[in-house]
Amino acid sequence: MDITDVILHDHGEQRRMFALLDQMHDSSASDLEAVWSRLRILLEVHAKAEELLFYPELLSLGEGAGGKDSPEDETSDAIHDHNEIRDAIAAVGAHEAGSAQWWRAVAKVNEVNGDHMAEEEREGLSDFRRHASLDLRHAIGLGFCIFEAAHAGGITGRDLDPDSYVREHQ
Repeated sequence: MDITDVILHDHGEQRRMFALLDQMHDSSASDLEAVWSRLRILLEVHAKAEELLFYPELLSLGEGAGGKDSPEDETSDAIHDHNEIRDAIAAVGAHEAGSAQWWRAVAKVNEVNGDHMAEEEREGLSDFRRHASLDLRHAIGLGFCIFEAAHAGGITGRDLDPDSYVREHQ
């Protein structure tokens, strides 16, 4: 159980769920809401688990990767991205499932989440693989899976100040 693999697996599941929605344009509002609810929970719980378990360790061990000069830059950018994802998720809830506005809002979530995943995969995850021991990667991966299981029903996402987050976890 390696945290970098766990995060990559979650990213794959998020991409799969967005692809599923792409195939549901003729579906009922209740079906769309069911799939969206599951995806929303995946996104929110994943982000919170990263903030609690992954990024504090990256700040401690990382050196910067994938174009970022430091783990502080990687982490601050990731927390900012999480806020954008949360804000985009909230915008979906302002529209009736299946409406043109709803689809545009879902597309925005896909866009900001996709940008975040790509950055995280080439920056934070790469940095962590290079500098964290296998034992630590296993321990964090296990804790991450436990957190996700404990919060499978969802959480309330809250924006964080990226700079304050970095200061608090250094």
